[in-house]
Amino acid sequence: MESGDADAVTGAPARPALRRRIVWVGVVVALIVVADQVTKSIAVAHWSIVPQEIVGSHVQLLVTRNSGSAFSRFQSFTPVLALGAIVIAVVLARAARRETDMVTLVALVLLLGGALGNLGDRFARSPGFLRGYVVDFVQVGWWPVFNLADSCVTIGAVLLVVRALFPPRAAEPLASEGP
Repeated sequence: MESGDADAVTGAPARPALRRRIVWVGVVVALIVVADQVTKSIAVAHWSIVPQEIVGSHVQLLVTRNSGSAFSRFQSFTPVLALGAIVIAVVLARAARRETDMVTLVALVLLLGGALGNLGDRFARSPGFLRGYVVDFVQVGWWPVFNLADSCVTIGAVLLVVRALFPPRAAEPLASEGP
């Protein structure tokens, strides 16, 4: 660690390192949200009426609107899901701010970007504020239709599970004193 990257007494990240992390997290999350909203807008404009087959009927671009959560669960709870997503986004942002493990940080950023991407739909899409339907448009085989935000959430969740199963190695303990 460089001399300006950590507090000499506590070992906590110094202000410049923390600011760099916050900026990095913010930029990547913003890129995810923008890419998600742009791809959804393209999907609505081009594939709402006629689905586009990419690999026969196995991979298609097909617009659906989901008022519920993953796998179209909880269809009548759209406002509750939106409020829950706000709480989750705040928790993820706070966790990302403190995280020092790069794999966990990437997972949290993917989760946060995906949550905010779909939350944008809940805010801005029909039928209205906190009731908007999430636009999904990628159909792969038997898997439910999804979008870029859903992909980020899934990849982030898988990374967290992998990191939980295979935590980073702790620093090697100092050699014990003795003969």
